[in-house]
Amino acid sequence: MPRLWSETIDAHRREVRDAILDTTARLAAEHGVLSVTMSQIAERTGIGRATLYKYFPDVEAILFAWHERQIASHLELLAQVRDQADDAGTRLEAVLKAYAMIHHQRVRHHQHKHHGAELASFLHQDKHIAAAQQQVHSMISELLTAVADAGDLRDDVPPHELATYCLHALDAASTLPSKAAVGRLVTVVLTALRPRP
Repeated sequence: MPRLWSETIDAHRREVRDAILDTTARLAAEHGVLSVTMSQIAERTGIGRATLYKYFPDVEAILFAWHERQIASHLELLAQVRDQADDAGTRLEAVLKAYAMIHHQRVRHHQHKHHGAELASFLHQDKHIAAAQQQVHSMISELLTAVADAGDLRDDVPPHELATYCLHALDAASTLPSKAAVGRLVTVVLTALRPRP
């Protein structure tokens, strides 16, 4: 098969797969996880049921694939934000802000949908959550260690414990009413990390 044809087919498959993932997540948020059927997904996506089954065996598999894609996207964003800053302190601040905003926007998105909380609860059974949380914890822990090496971090708590503190404190971003409030939360967390006088 010619390479261009192969690339075109691969691109088409990715587009169909993405459409299936997005459609299923929308249906689950609108009608509830348990109400979504493969027939609804096929119809709303504009593909045949036989084609849908070539991609996924059931609704649960589609939702977990969608969630895995979301997690990968968030991890990629955090890595990009980290890599754009010059020094350890700026990198830490940028990653904490981005993490808080991801949390704030994700929960806000689910709350705008009638069954969003049910979808969020269903997806948090996903094994990818624990692995992603560990990756974020490691990233923040490494940044905190670099900030400590520069002498700009409190020295009474180890960086890995401070990373846990940061993640739990920034989880509160999901309950805040605005981006400005999220910014204030990040400022409070960063203040708590500074060396004690």
